[in-house]
Amino acid sequence: MLAAGRGAVVSGLDASEPLLEIARYRLPEGDFRVGDLEALPFADGSFGAVIAASSIQYAEDRVAALRELARVAASDGRIAVGLWSTSDKVDYRVVFAAIRDTLPEPPPGDGPFGLSEPGTLEGLIETAGMSVIAAGEADCPFVYPDTETFWKANISAGPLQGAMEVVGEDDLRAAVSEAVAPYRTDDGGLRFENVFRYVTAESAM
Repeated sequence: MLAAGRGAVVSGLDASEPLLEIARYRLPEGDFRVGDLEALPFADGSFGAVIAASSIQYAEDRVAALRELARVAASDGRIAVGLWSTSDKVDYRVVFAAIRDTLPEPPPGDGPFGLSEPGTLEGLIETAGMSVIAAGEADCPFVYPDTETFWKANISAGPLQGAMEVVGEDDLRAAVSEAVAPYRTDDGGLRFENVFRYVTAESAM
């Protein structure tokens, strides 16, 4: 929405169809597709700016996913990758912990914070053939007016979609609701203070 407000023609990709339904509702003129981060359904050099938000850490082959971002960027384009900072800076960690604890066994991989340590993402970006331009952190609080909005927003995302297939919505909702109780605000909403890391890059080719 922010990009479209600045005049950009927006495309988007996610593994979760429910999230894309929200995107299409909010931005009907956008081109939103279900797809694989490691095989983007877009032509070479399609975009002047490519943004991967909280996604690279979940890829099976992270370097391949980063190379796909570079492939679809124009020769003078920019690539930005954003993900969670270290867990001590992320209130939202309690949601991930609640999901993990409901599952009979932990999900594969090193989780949402696998690339959060400074320098880790930068190293992968360089391995993928890009040059790092800048890196830093930004505050990104998650604020919900009520618990129903919180649940609707989160149930659309990949981690909860996958967990629900295993344990069911009722058990998952009960576990998550208990975990987020300390973050309720006086007006009945929820607020999580979070910090995200970001790295911007350009193709080294």
